Parts: sequence; C-alpha cells; structure tokens
Amino acid sequence: MKIALINENSQAAKNELIVNTLKKVVEPKGHEVHNYGMYTADDKAQLTYVQCGILAAILLNSGAADFVVTGCGTGEGAMLACNSFPGVLCGHIVDPSDGYMFAQINDGNCAAFPFAKGFGWGAELNLEYAFEKLFSGVSGQGYPKERVVPEQRNKKILDEVKKVTHTDMLYILKNIDQELLKGAVSGEKFSELFFANCKNQEIADYIKSIL
Repeated sequence: MKIALINENSQAAKNELIVNTLKKVVEPKGHEVHNYGMYTADDKAQLTYVQCGILAAILLNSGAADFVVTGCGTGEGAMLACNSFPGVLCGHIVDPSDGYMFAQINDGNCAAFPFAKGFGWGAELNLEYAFEKLFSGVSGQGYPKERVVPEQRNKKILDEVKKVTHTDMLYILKNIDQELLKGAVSGEKFSELFFANCKNQEIADYIKSIL
C-alpha cells in the first residue's frame, strides 16, 4: 500500500517527526510512505488545510496513493476539507482506539490527526500507537465482531451515497479556483512522487497543464 503524508503550514515543522514515526510503523508491514510535505515551515509552497484536502483527493482519485495521512492543529479542518471531495473517506484520529475503530468500522482511506491540540508529553508515543492500530491489518473487519455484517453494509451504503452527493473529480479540478489548485500541487517533491505513481491519465494531464 502507498501511504501519502501531507502536512499543512501551521504544523509543517513536525513533518520529520511524523514521517519517521509513520515509516517506523508501516514499512516493516511492506507499505511505502510518500512524503508530500510540507517539509518545513519555510517551504516555498505553503499548504493550507483546505489544500491538504485538494491534494488528498487528487492522490486518492488518481491512484497515486492508497491511503492519506494528514492533519492540522486540531485535525478537524483537514478532516472536513478531505471529506468535501469524492473518493475520500477521512476519519479524525486522536488516539489508538480511534485509529483501530476507524479502520475496522469505517474502512476509510484517509486520516486527519491533531498535530497541535493535545500534542504534548508523550505525543510521539500516542502517534506511534495510533499508527499501529490504524494500520494493524486488513481494515473493514468490524468492531465488535458481532457488528461486522451491519457495519460492512453501512460502509457500502455510504460509498453509494457519496457517489451521488459528490461530482466527478476531473470536473472539480477544472472548476475549482485554479490558483488554489496550483498551490496544492506545487510542493517540492509533488511532481516527482505524483507522476510516477498516478494511474489516471486524465487527472495527470490536467495537473500537468496547470503546473
């Protein structure tokens, strides 16, 4: 699985801590981590939490990533931005039990973490344990086990509802504020990571046209 990490500007200074913690947990499981930044608070390409949502949607809808880890100060803004788009099911993960239950009950493909609120003593341990539970195995297996059938049914229902309530990703890319979009895909390593992994040629072509 290709796991993309995206940090917005207010918490960019924590990128190295977050990516190293994520790699420590998931690389032994055979997953790849692609770090889309921001890498430092002084990066030329400054991402807002709204642009984190745009970038997450591009990566997931194009197949360039299978899962996105993102966040902001509280995690709430990033979660809301991500869930504004088709093909993105983002949970708000505060602690390890959130990570486990989101994976098993909701079977999403994106997680937003609070990288400022409550991020104090032992924060790196909480983050590590949350990653461990989020990526503990096959997701969508239900919790508790006696609820597995209705939970899997509800996930399928939600997926179908989102298909109706969200428009096509390519239409969104063409009609969203183009400067906002360009800012979301102007990161230092975006082109290197994205075009090597993108599986949707139409999305790739459009992104190339605005860069």
